[in-house]
Amino acid sequence: MAKRVTGPEIERLIQLLARIPGLGPRSARRAALHLIKKKEPLLAPLADALAVARDKVGVCSRCGNVDTADPCAVCADPQRDQSVIIVVEDVADLWALERAGAMNVAYHVLGGTLSPLDGIGPDDLNIAGLVERVAAGGIVEIVLAVNATVEGQTTAHYITDRLAGMDVKITRLAHGVPVGGELDYLDEGTLSAALRARTNF
Repeated sequence: MAKRVTGPEIERLIQLLARIPGLGPRSARRAALHLIKKKEPLLAPLADALAVARDKVGVCSRCGNVDTADPCAVCADPQRDQSVIIVVEDVADLWALERAGAMNVAYHVLGGTLSPLDGIGPDDLNIAGLVERVAAGGIVEIVLAVNATVEGQTTAHYITDRLAGMDVKITRLAHGVPVGGELDYLDEGTLSAALRARTNF
């Protein structure tokens, strides 16, 4: 049996850090030790930032993004084309698309995908909010930017069915060969999707 080498406060810090995606028990121990060694320049400001985030960060009631304001900075931006909505599974997907800077439009975060095996149905996602936004008018295109998984595609089909009959164009992200990708390293499904979605050169 291993002997305890730290107090319960440090053990709690390690256990909480280990819950963060990408950090296991060993990484959490290293991170905790580093924070403790750098108490003033790192640990104190981090604790303050976490307290502010806990008190001020919330979910945008319009699109589902996280921000300190409601509506969020994306929804409140007058320079954005609010007639186009990119639908994503998670806030991380929204942030990834924003880093790419390909389109200056609005977003809608679903909060996951339909997954009957995990007990996630339409009422567990922010699909009704999307339908309301489209029904209110002014939306000309919905871009379904969900993952190319079975659950993602099921969710995309469900949303398409819910929006049927509304005067809105529904598109999805292209699937296929990634930029910089080599054909030899791609799976058969990706290659098939790339061939089906081929474009003029």
